[in-house]
Amino acid sequence: MTKHEQLRAHLEGLIDRELGPDERLPPERDLAEAFGVSRMTVRQALDRLERERRVYRVQGAGTFVARPPIAKTIELTSFTEDMRRRGLAPGSVLRVAELVAAGPDIGFALALSPAGEVLHLERVRTADGIPMCLEHTYLPAALVPGLTTVEGSLYAELHRRYRIRITRAEQSIRATVLDAAAAALLDAPPFSPALLVERTAFDERDRPVERAASTYRGDRYSFEIDVTTAAGPRSGAGRRAGGE
Repeated sequence: MTKHEQLRAHLEGLIDRELGPDERLPPERDLAEAFGVSRMTVRQALDRLERERRVYRVQGAGTFVARPPIAKTIELTSFTEDMRRRGLAPGSVLRVAELVAAGPDIGFALALSPAGEVLHLERVRTADGIPMCLEHTYLPAALVPGLTTVEGSLYAELHRRYRIRITRAEQSIRATVLDAAAAALLDAPPFSPALLVERTAFDERDRPVERAASTYRGDRYSFEIDVTTAAGPRSGAGRRAGGE
């Protein structure tokens, strides 16, 4: 086994068996001296672990063990359901619940005039008390009279209180970074990687009933997409949309 392979095995052992999430790995200089390699070699090994999302770096503080990322399939499930499937306790902090004018973009998505009234909910979604996602949701106010708070799954609440059942959604996912305000709410470094998920959800009557923009921490969340050929047995696979 080469020195590089020994270093890699040592780092993996620290991550898997000795150190817990958010604990610091030994400094690059100490690792280089212990294994008789250059600091560049150590840095390359840590770079690879960072790409694999097994560690993360904090400028001026060092390299730390990352918490296991949460993988979400592209299907119509709620954040609450996703967390419970993984044995995590879902949580939600409601920051804003207000009636506002839809404006041109939200109005277009929800088939409302720009002056149409929508309910805007801003929530921080958590798993085992750890912030995972900052969510902005817009609902046509006429469809959800009296809705001022949501404890768990919004989709479950819509069905329970208003008999609105979400059946499909159109969704896009793109890479972004956290601005200072979002980073503070998600307990993550400013300008760290994130995933922006924009979604329009429809009910059984194919009415658009939700427009949402959810920002997920890039170090804790990933999306899995099932891709098949056009002649595959599961037509539509890979085009299912996730819900909250």
